[in-house]
Amino acid sequence: MSATTLKTRIGEPDIECRYPVIIGEDRVIGQAYRWHRDWLVVTSEGEHNLRRPPKGTKGIDMAAAYLAEEYAAGRVTAVALDLVLAEAPQPLNGPVPLLHPRMPASPRNIAGAKTAFAGLTEHRWRAVLHGFPGSDNPWCLLCELCGWSGVRYWSHHRGRNGNPPSAHRHEGGCIGEDKVRALIPAYQK
Repeated sequence: MSATTLKTRIGEPDIECRYPVIIGEDRVIGQAYRWHRDWLVVTSEGEHNLRRPPKGTKGIDMAAAYLAEEYAAGRVTAVALDLVLAEAPQPLNGPVPLLHPRMPASPRNIAGAKTAFAGLTEHRWRAVLHGFPGSDNPWCLLCELCGWSGVRYWSHHRGRNGNPPSAHRHEGGCIGEDKVRALIPAYQK
């Protein structure tokens, strides 16, 4: 079987935005995710950085094609989707570390993390899985106003030109933009 005949589909991402690449009914040949513009895959053989996709190519499509080639060549093995789902990260019940495990503890990253956590507190968000992952990486957050949790990006929360971020907090609705503005002092300045 060649990679060109191997049909794959992309499953729903976990809370770290790792997309399972699935063959057949429920066999996962790897997971793909984006980190600082690069696309990486995690397989039975470990993690591999595919770098940035060529212009005009979606990173997830590039990752799925790579995984299909590796599987067709016998270099990676498939596992049951149920196993992948069972091993997916879960929110922590307590405080999270300052930095995401992939973020080096440099003075710049630490300063950015402190700024990000102060902004989350001010706007009533809470990190539930990892510390600060950088501005343009997925971050699993909990909305303290309504209890919604999901992936957000710090770059969408920090506001622009001294203004607070949008009062539209997340998909699925929150408590309404007027109530958000009334409850969070940053919108009243």
